[in-house]
Amino acid sequence: MNADGPADRIENPWGERTPYGRGEAWPVRVDTHLADGIEPGEVERWAVSASLLHSNGDAMDIAVNEERIVGVRGRSQDRVNHGRLDVKDLYGWQANSSPDRLTTPLVRRDGALVPTNWDTAMSAIVGQTRDLLSERGPSSISFYTTGQLFLEEYYTLGLIAHGGIGTAHLDGNTRLCTATAAESLKESFGCDGQPGSYADIDHADVVALFGHNVAETQTVLWMRILDRLAGPDPPSIVCVDPRLTPVARAATVHLAPRPGTNVALMNALLHEIIENGWYDEAYVQAHTVGFGELAQTVRDYPPEHAAEITGVPAERIRAAARLLGTTERLVSTVLQGFYQSHQATAAAVQVNNVHLIRGMLGRPGAGVLQMNGQPTAENTREAGADGDLPGFRNWSNDSHIADLARVWNLDTMQIPHYAPPTHVMQMMRYAEEGSIRFMWITGTNPAVSLPELARIRSILGDDRLFVVAQDIFHTETCQLADVVLPAATWGEKTGTFTNTDRTVHLSEKAVEPPGDARADLDIFLDFAHRMEFTDKDGAPLIRWTDPESAFEAWKVCSAGRPCDYTGLSYDRLRDGGIQWPCTSTDSPGTERLYADGQFFADPDYCESYGRDLITGAPFEEIDYRAMNPYGRAIIRAAGYQPAHEPPTEEYPFSLITGRTIFHFHTRTKTARAPELQSAAPEVWVEMSAADAADIGADDGDMVEITTARSAVQARLRVGGIRDGVVFLPFHYGYWDTPGGYQPDGAGRAANELTLTDWDPPSKQPIFKTAAANVRRVRDREERQVRP
Repeated sequence: MNADGPADRIENPWGERTPYGRGEAWPVRVDTHLADGIEPGEVERWAVSASLLHSNGDAMDIAVNEERIVGVRGRSQDRVNHGRLDVKDLYGWQANSSPDRLTTPLVRRDGALVPTNWDTAMSAIVGQTRDLLSERGPSSISFYTTGQLFLEEYYTLGLIAHGGIGTAHLDGNTRLCTATAAESLKESFGCDGQPGSYADIDHADVVALFGHNVAETQTVLWMRILDRLAGPDPPSIVCVDPRLTPVARAATVHLAPRPGTNVALMNALLHEIIENGWYDEAYVQAHTVGFGELAQTVRDYPPEHAAEITGVPAERIRAAARLLGTTERLVSTVLQGFYQSHQATAAAVQVNNVHLIRGMLGRPGAGVLQMNGQPTAENTREAGADGDLPGFRNWSNDSHIADLARVWNLDTMQIPHYAPPTHVMQMMRYAEEGSIRFMWITGTNPAVSLPELARIRSILGDDRLFVVAQDIFHTETCQLADVVLPAATWGEKTGTFTNTDRTVHLSEKAVEPPGDARADLDIFLDFAHRMEFTDKDGAPLIRWTDPESAFEAWKVCSAGRPCDYTGLSYDRLRDGGIQWPCTSTDSPGTERLYADGQFFADPDYCESYGRDLITGAPFEEIDYRAMNPYGRAIIRAAGYQPAHEPPTEEYPFSLITGRTIFHFHTRTKTARAPELQSAAPEVWVEMSAADAADIGADDGDMVEITTARSAVQARLRVGGIRDGVVFLPFHYGYWDTPGGYQPDGAGRAANELTLTDWDPPSKQPIFKTAAANVRRVRDREERQVRP
């Protein structure tokens, strides 16, 4: 189909149905959208790529005419999307040609950002870095990156930070969306890496979505589920979400728990599965450790008790447990409703436990997907740009440090491994205290996306902290920077990226970037050259010069590790996505992990020895070896703990934040696509009809949401959310408001309200359990309401 106008895919974001039955191939449907006045025959060439504005990894071709991007087309032969595209992909490419792109470097002079050239900007960065290394050492330097660069760029950045500078202060904004995905996989399987495959949807009898509004976050995956629902033998759907989302409306069983109670709910589901004997005892005994502790823990969570905690009726818990416990083919997905809530890792691990005790892994229709939130979130973790070591090596295993030192030709002591890597929330605290004096921020906008924004603005604006912001638009974060570097983006550079189910895609350069903007890889290579980083033999530390040679270097680093890329090449990837591990040039890739019941959990091979699910304290190697000497999957139990900020008389509601289908992150790209911006131009807040009536508000009224930290005003949408909960999308900042880059009066960024708190094991910030109040401010006609 061709998305000729907003009526087609704004009004119906999931497009037309192509039904199919269990075990059948998902039919092809090619989505295309071209600029007005461009006919398909006028496209001069198509460049291979995949999606940037979500994490599904949908393959596409970029249309080029007269050296400009003029549209996109889904790739029919690709395993991920069979030609379909997300609504954000259909229209979002228009942001590339926005007239307000950053095209020249900026430096701060006398309090103002002024244009300069690349040599001046890079000299300022290098000079500041050298001074701080001399005066304060590597721990004064930090890097905070994104989930939207390419693998080659992350690997280069990780080598610069860990091997060149020698700092442990490196993290990605993937910390905000899917750090818990990685941590939960490490806890259960000893290592990151998704066990399942998108193709499992084709075979499943039950699809369970835990805190995952797939209809708005991965719309093409939802299309796949909708097509199964429209065909013969449709799967049952279990949805866990406090909102009545499109997924909840389609669900066989919808569980709407109170925010922060996911562990109690999961324990009740596991209680029923074990109590009714619906688990695979032979699989548990042969392939896992820890079942006894789980059985003992969940014994205290019968459905009636869980109902008191979660607000979910006991009969619904039993109905969901019966579906999970009796199906022959179960697919589970998990996302922000678990990851950004209280006890995030503990809750996500319990989903893994459902699959482990039922033996639902490694075969068609049986798999778990701990979902990602960004297009290259998986690459930050694989390549070590989230602070972890590249290739899923273990920070606590000396042999892994030695192996990485071999790959990089460094002495082991040059790679910081004296403590766990520093997560961004801790980096901000160190900057606040004054020990971090330099922060290089690439492709992300923490002045809108991190919790408690007044505090973040104060930290980034502190004269003691030298901030470099590398981006494609002038964001709220750029406004606080000392140096701003204009970057190229998707379609203007070449590299690879890997989606949730481990599918690697190539994205080729289609057009030149605007003005003097440069690819992120070129910026990092320039910095490394100017810093004169060397290996232990005095040769340049970074020996690659372009994306393909960086990819070949990464393959060497990945060899023998779980995310092995050695069988991949740019030439192979031009034909379509391939799943890792791929260890030879004739390998088709690996559709599912753990098909043989063998895990990446061997003590000598695993990425992590695990953490306490309540405190986050790391376990020691000796304890892990005693518990799991043969590398089996680990069943970890956790009891429910109340949230840190429950509702009170002053703040009687639970505030949760999240995404809306038409925007991505802080709207720097999607708001510059007219169709997407017109579909969701302003921030809004969702309340139940009963709660709206209690505060005397109607749909469309302006209301003010307050927490102990700040206040935000938004238009009210009365919806199917559970009573006592309010939902606020986090996309809206200030760059396109009359007040400029900070709130002028009432705020509109959801993170003005959120609290500085994080999950102890994964260090992921908690965006979904803030106590809030709501009052009506103006009616829909903009008339002021008396207090």
